Amino acid sequence: MNVQRRVRSRRNQRGAAIVEMAIAVAVLVSVLIGIMEFSRVLFYWNTATEAARLGARVAAVCDVGAAIVKTKMERLLPLLADSNIQVTYTPSGCDASNCTFVTVGYTGLTVNTLIPFVPISMALPPFSTALPRESLTSSTGGSVCQ
Repeated sequence: MNVQRRVRSRRNQRGAAIVEMAIAVAVLVSVLIGIMEFSRVLFYWNTATEAARLGARVAAVCDVGAAIVKTKMERLLPLLADSNIQVTYTPSGCDASNCTFVTVGYTGLTVNTLIPFVPISMALPPFSTALPRESLTSSTGGSVCQ
């Protein structure tokens, strides 16, 4: 009689392993997708800061205006728009060729996640960098200024 109970108990438990495995796999896949999305947002954040640094470098070395600086930054990160980028020359009122400092930064940049059924927009923190002007009057020479 005890043997029959064990057989019935095993028959009743057959699908339990499959259900447990399905729950474990669902949790694991969710965690992996979350890690990948977080990594993608960090990639965009890093690329945006590098675009600001590139823009500041171009503005510091080349005799170019803000439009060319913004174009260089948008080539590096197409997610950036002109409205997100700020280029400021110091002292105020100077033109690109006789300024002493340049500050380049971005604000209001958001990254949309690709998680199915859960669209999330993550705002990246603003970033700016300032460099002293060291114009080499190379507005036409070299690949940095073009």
